Amino acid sequence: MAKKGKTIFVCQECGYESPQWMGQCICGAWNSFVEERVLPVDTNPAARSGAAGSKGPGGGRPEPLKKVGTADYDRIDTGIGELNRVLGGGMVKGSLVLISGEPGIGKSTIIIQTAANIAASGRTVLYVSGEESEEQIKLRADRVCSSIPDSLYVLAETNLENVEAACENLKPAFLIIDSIQTLYSSQLDSAPGSVSQVRLCGNILMKVAKTNDVPVFIVAHVTKSGDLAGPKTVEHLVDCVLNFSGERDQELRVLRSYKNRFGTTSEIGAFKMEAEGLKEVRDISATFLERNEEMSEGSVTAAIYEGSRPVMFEIQALVSPANVGFARRTAVGIDNQRLSMILAVMEKIVGLQLINQDVYVNVVGGIRPEGTGTDLAAALAVYSSYKRAVPKKRTLAVGEVGLTGDLRAVQNTEKIVKEAARLGYEQVIMPVRNAEKIGRQVDGCRVIGAKNIQEAFSAFTS
Repeated sequence: MAKKGKTIFVCQECGYESPQWMGQCICGAWNSFVEERVLPVDTNPAARSGAAGSKGPGGGRPEPLKKVGTADYDRIDTGIGELNRVLGGGMVKGSLVLISGEPGIGKSTIIIQTAANIAASGRTVLYVSGEESEEQIKLRADRVCSSIPDSLYVLAETNLENVEAACENLKPAFLIIDSIQTLYSSQLDSAPGSVSQVRLCGNILMKVAKTNDVPVFIVAHVTKSGDLAGPKTVEHLVDCVLNFSGERDQELRVLRSYKNRFGTTSEIGAFKMEAEGLKEVRDISATFLERNEEMSEGSVTAAIYEGSRPVMFEIQALVSPANVGFARRTAVGIDNQRLSMILAVMEKIVGLQLINQDVYVNVVGGIRPEGTGTDLAAALAVYSSYKRAVPKKRTLAVGEVGLTGDLRAVQNTEKIVKEAARLGYEQVIMPVRNAEKIGRQVDGCRVIGAKNIQEAFSAFTS
């Protein structure tokens, strides 16, 4: 006999629940409510006991924080060095990891490679797929894995209760869900992928991970804007949020951590997509700097510090007269509004006449650096193209450009200079505050400190 439930209306944008339909949600979205049927909650206390990891009814008792012990987390080697780096040294037992990315970017590829590596170490791995059949997964595994261990199991299933039963019987050491938008629980009448289903399935998977001390990888879909599809509560629920990005017409793939309860969130991993699967890129700077020995106008090397290593890349600019209408401002890889601000500073402070010039700026390699440390390199690239000036020495530039034209200090410049010296750069232009802490020279690389953007331009061409 079917259980009677109640009807609620759930916002597809933020997950807000309302007893009646609303035209506009409290989050500001219009016409985002969908009708869902919710079954009554089980009144059995054992079924509703505690949070994940509690030991039944009354099992969770308050304890003084001072008396709570801290232990080193037991991590599992994924067999992929770049993935271990992003996760903080490997997968933590009992952790819930969410990985997202555009279709075809390589999410399923890196997961099947990880599953095969862990299974090869003697651990039992369960790969649950709601989007592909067992035959399709086998074809991918044959292509990207050198061998398929006997302890790697696959299950094509979308019902979460059946997945839980399979976990009880198999007791895997590593569980993969591909993807959470295809799962559904019979506790709800709503369709798979709805806000209520994704939220409930996320909670149940968290309980499976914490109570059984099993790391769980969850694949999630993304929207057209690149954000995670479904309610934001899933992002808050999991321990780690990874994003796989890259350009379809290029081989490079970048794995970035946006949330990590067991490691840093500023680490990135680099991979190259090949016919045999994803290959690790150890020296990511060499990948972005293909024309390492050449110096040309409109090209300046920039650097950012990601996690535990500096990453260097090339910023190119093209300045040409605007023939018709207003001048264009186009930026790829950096924020367009940030570029407009830099150009305004160059016009006001330096006196460059850019109002009738089209300006195009591109970060080579498809990387999208975060922060403001690339401001100076972008300004120098535009200056180089506009003045048709080429530096006499191989130059790298880091620094933030302020509205007054002054250069503001950035972090980790010492390590960036050492990496620049290793790659053969002859000089690094940076804010004077950073240069005072480093010195005039590091391993044969000259350090030039500039107070403002005018001094940086003079050092670039001298």
